[in-house]
Amino acid sequence: MRQHQRHDHIIELVENQGFVSIDELVETLDVTPQTIRRDLNQMAERNLISRHHGGAGPLESSTENTSYSTRVNYGSKAKERIAARLIQDIPDGASIFINIGTTTEAVARELLQRKNLSVITNNLHVAATLSERDDYRIIVAGGEVRARDGGIIGEATVDLIRQFQTDYAIIGVSGIQEDGTLLDFDYREVRVSQAIMENARKVILCADISKFGRNAMVRLGHVSSLDALYTDTRPSEEFAELLESNGVELITA
Repeated sequence: MRQHQRHDHIIELVENQGFVSIDELVETLDVTPQTIRRDLNQMAERNLISRHHGGAGPLESSTENTSYSTRVNYGSKAKERIAARLIQDIPDGASIFINIGTTTEAVARELLQRKNLSVITNNLHVAATLSERDDYRIIVAGGEVRARDGGIIGEATVDLIRQFQTDYAIIGVSGIQEDGTLLDFDYREVRVSQAIMENARKVILCADISKFGRNAMVRLGHVSSLDALYTDTRPSEEFAELLESNGVELITA
């Protein structure tokens, strides 16, 4: 297959499924990983795709997130693997903060396997998912409901979060930089996530590999504030060493 044909096929895959991994492209196009990396780098330079660690995705803005409907399907299998692995480490009877995000929503679906949970969330989709269990205590933070994704944000949300201390915080982010900076798009959402992280005994970040190297405008924090990171593909060795030096456990689903 000629290079321009590969590029056309890569663009089609990205448009249809969002993030596409190097391993998937190697298998689909029957070429070497080196060839795929070269193709992706060239396409990113031409602003045809966004280059991520381990693959590529659609072009993105650092000031505005992709639509909720797109993010729900974007890397859904990876999110399911992360969620299935994460809930193995959550015991029955735990108290948990869960923030806004499609990955945390996947975790909520898996959490239905646990018993007697107490969950505080600013995510209406998480609350709706978990409310089917009559042995769960679900507390929804007050504030402004963001219509596009069911997230709840604002000072009232932060105030309620600060009234609790939980065993776990399960959070998602929009971007993770190689230096360990955690990024998101909405300043008010970030304020809520920061309050969640400050009031949990153990902070768990769940993020698929497409979040690594992704840009967003608002700084949420740094990986040094985490206790564990659950992802679907091992990040770069430099990033893994950064996690280790900060005492952050890396779990790959």
